[in-house]
Amino acid sequence: MRKKLQNLGMKLISWVIPILIVILWGILSQAGIIPTKILPSPVAVVQAGIHLTETGELAQNISISLFRALLGFFIGGAIGFVLGILNGMFRLSDLLVDTSVQMLRNIPHLAMIPLVILWFGIDETSKIFLVALGVLFPVYINTYHGIKSVDKSLIEMGKAYGLSGWTLFFQVIFLGALSSILAGIRYALGVMWTTLIVAETIASNSGIGYMSMNAREFMQMDIIVLSIIIYAILGKISDLIAKFFENRWLHWNRQLQ
Repeated sequence: MRKKLQNLGMKLISWVIPILIVILWGILSQAGIIPTKILPSPVAVVQAGIHLTETGELAQNISISLFRALLGFFIGGAIGFVLGILNGMFRLSDLLVDTSVQMLRNIPHLAMIPLVILWFGIDETSKIFLVALGVLFPVYINTYHGIKSVDKSLIEMGKAYGLSGWTLFFQVIFLGALSSILAGIRYALGVMWTTLIVAETIASNSGIGYMSMNAREFMQMDIIVLSIIIYAILGKISDLIAKFFENRWLHWNRQLQ
């Protein structure tokens, strides 16, 4: 019981600074120190969220953005993961593919937005493509690095115990690389939301980013701030999910430490 309370206390501590910022924001807004035309009060932002929820606009735009983000993440993540495994495991694949991937990685994927719009227009394909492209490289790099960094003595020990093929891969190599792979996934989740924000604000007719840009045209600062907060919350939820699986799948590693 005591340990559970300690864990709960540690989790609550991480929210202290955000809560204090919101309280300070509200106090300064109420005192008139922060003009509403620069930054609306937290109450105004909440009221805007309630209004958009009642009209159904908020839920619709959030669901569209989630669909784009998750589909792009799974496509780009899967490609990056497979390439990382192949190039990390097989010398020939590494020689053939890694140089090309590294060259593409150094091209800012957001700089490709004009070209992507010409290719796909402003429909769903363009946003999903950009998200997938942004996610691919962090997952690839960390998967590749994780496979390459597995202690060779562990592999030899596995072979000595009769492990080979897929059994050796899953029980030794993959587990040894898992920490690096999960770190890449957590980083890729941040890239996912950053890419989607830019894509939706530049070339979109729906989603949270579009809602924000549409609000800008009418100087609706409360909706703009609401959109930013929603992106921050979704990013935090994504990170919490990643940390949950990291703690679940790497508990054996912590026990060894």
